[in-house]
Amino acid sequence: MLIGAPKEIKTHEYRVGLVPGSVRELVHHGHEVIVETSAGEGTGFFDRHYEAAGARIVPSAKDVFDTADMVVKVKEPQPVELDMLREGQVLFTYLHLAAEPDQTAGLLRSGCIAVAYETVTDTRGGLPLLAPMSEVAGRMAVQVGAHCLEREQGGAGILLGGVPGVPVAKVVILGGGVVGTNAARMAMGLEASVTVIDKSLPRLYELDMQFGRQLNTIFATVDSIEDHVSHADLVIGAVLSPGAAAPKVITRDMVSQMQRGSVIVDVAIDQGGCCETSRPTTHADPTYVDEGVVHYCVTNMPGAVARTSARALNNATLPFVLALADKGYVQAMKDDPHLKNGLNVHRGKITHEAVAADLGYDFQSPDDSLKG
Repeated sequence: MLIGAPKEIKTHEYRVGLVPGSVRELVHHGHEVIVETSAGEGTGFFDRHYEAAGARIVPSAKDVFDTADMVVKVKEPQPVELDMLREGQVLFTYLHLAAEPDQTAGLLRSGCIAVAYETVTDTRGGLPLLAPMSEVAGRMAVQVGAHCLEREQGGAGILLGGVPGVPVAKVVILGGGVVGTNAARMAMGLEASVTVIDKSLPRLYELDMQFGRQLNTIFATVDSIEDHVSHADLVIGAVLSPGAAAPKVITRDMVSQMQRGSVIVDVAIDQGGCCETSRPTTHADPTYVDEGVVHYCVTNMPGAVARTSARALNNATLPFVLALADKGYVQAMKDDPHLKNGLNVHRGKITHEAVAADLGYDFQSPDDSLKG
């Protein structure tokens, strides 16, 4: 199979779909790999590294999209990339379609086979291709949140861990999954007062057993969310509904009750955000103030630490890329139901139920799609 990796063009996105180690593995399996020139420079990998791994360097993204049987990316295709997709071409990347009606329409028009990292599953019910970036985003959320609390950034001028004789910051994390757990670890490490709110009692029990009295765990109700959010210095939105739009668990009224200069970091913004006042931002212009509260809603947070993120992502994606390349996408998905769960769009049809429901499309089951 001919596999291509274009340079990412989303604002301040420095990651790359294939690192040289992944290229070498694909070439070892007998596949041909093309990489757009300078695609890996943001992660510290240069054209010479890809050539040494066996890739062929091509001058433009058009060369990748025009010839590759499978395109491996990091972020969702931008409008100019949607126009380059071909019928029957496999696209393997993050999509987050429930929050992207225009992108969804473009993928449907293209006739491509779009496989989303974020809906591939595993035997434990997890999301193995979302998890490494969720780990990064969770840890970054505390880092950027602490920065946003600085007075010069519009924040209240609060140090997360305080100092002797001064209260520490109150950090509230909505969601106890991968993002929430990693955020809690970082916030506790900085000696803030940390509360995780989740609707799963078993998950709250696990967190309590893991962190003990260092962490305050609260069952999610409208009342408990309102109470803790209104008194928080930093709120981290870590709510996830796999494949679907994130529920709006923080209302505008709740935000209006927060102290001026408080901060919301909405990690769920990729799926539309879990706060009514959230709207997507970029690394170039990451924050805005609404209701007196600083909002950080960057849709590709891990792109800021591209070297770490690209390697972590490739560790998770490579086995699936190899399966798709070695077997072809139809056989690979028939052999692996977890990979099949990643199929979101197939030749003009929506094949993920949550995406179809959120965007109002007819749903075609992956099994029916793969029969043809």
